[in-house]
Amino acid sequence: MGNERPRGRTWFDAQERVSGGTGRHGQPTVRNWQAGIVRIFGKGRNRPSASWRQATDRAFTLIGDGRYEDAGALLTRAADLEPWLSESWFNLALLHKFRHDWEQARAAGLRAVALLDRDLGAPDWWNVGIAATALQDWPLARRAWQAYGLRTPGDATDAGEPLGMDLGSAAVRLSPEGEAEVVWGRRLDPARIEVLSIPLPSSGRRWGEVVLHDGVPHGERTTAAGHAYPVFDEIELWAPSPVPTWVVLLEAATEADRDALEQLAADAGFAAEDWSSSVRLLCRMCSESRMPSDEGDGEHLDPHDHSEPGHPGPLGHRTDGQLWVPERECGVAAPAALVRGLLDGWVADSPDSRDWRDLEEVC
Repeated sequence: MGNERPRGRTWFDAQERVSGGTGRHGQPTVRNWQAGIVRIFGKGRNRPSASWRQATDRAFTLIGDGRYEDAGALLTRAADLEPWLSESWFNLALLHKFRHDWEQARAAGLRAVALLDRDLGAPDWWNVGIAATALQDWPLARRAWQAYGLRTPGDATDAGEPLGMDLGSAAVRLSPEGEAEVVWGRRLDPARIEVLSIPLPSSGRRWGEVVLHDGVPHGERTTAAGHAYPVFDEIELWAPSPVPTWVVLLEAATEADRDALEQLAADAGFAAEDWSSSVRLLCRMCSESRMPSDEGDGEHLDPHDHSEPGHPGPLGHRTDGQLWVPERECGVAAPAALVRGLLDGWVADSPDSRDWRDLEEVC
């Protein structure tokens, strides 16, 4: 289903890419922390004081400017003013999540949930689950997902990670504050995705890596069958992959020749992906909306694809669907000891219609 990537400041989609995405200094924009503002006046009873509201409002303005230290001082003051208010600790936990200070995020999150006036479904528990997952505190992560209302295998005291949640596929936006790229993956639990696309080297990510992601989707991808998949924003790399990414130029006479390499790599336990047809360039608005995952196979240009002629982009999205270009730029995820043998074996199966050159390790 491909990648998306950004044009200038665009997003690339799985693969896919996008424009825009951050505020000044590359910090999270309002869309990343708006939920925190919503929570400020979330309770009808025990309305917080004017001083608390002013400190909290000012803190979120500073967060938007990337001034985390100053925001932290104000949110700490707000918590001192109203320590009984769960929102005080929710907002601090949110700030620590932005800073990737997971110990502090966990501590503040636990203070927030201790003051909740409902048992299930509070977003406070989701933030606790993210922090616990980042710290590999599996008993707390399992407790958080269960308190949020999710079915989680195993007992709440189990020391191992909650395997087998069977959450299916999703897309994740890698490097959302930089050159964002939307790729496909498998959800391991509510806060982690294993990347199954081969990311472009600009993302700094590899096939097979596990990334920690936020809980609120920003966008959706649909298929012709009517299935819809959320697009989550990456928070940070959770587990690196030892498998390098290679780029190679293929001569594939037909689509079937190209498909044969992808299948050969998959059979070996690794991956190959035709970037010439799987990558489309999207603006931020398109990337964060409900978008079809496969377009460009008909006899019209994809109106959402912002690729320019002469620049890398999906050929399937820029032609009338009748032209197959034998030269393909392909990403391959495989160990150095295997990649050349994989390509040579692919050629040996049909030497008259296949060839490769210019293999380079890129990530």
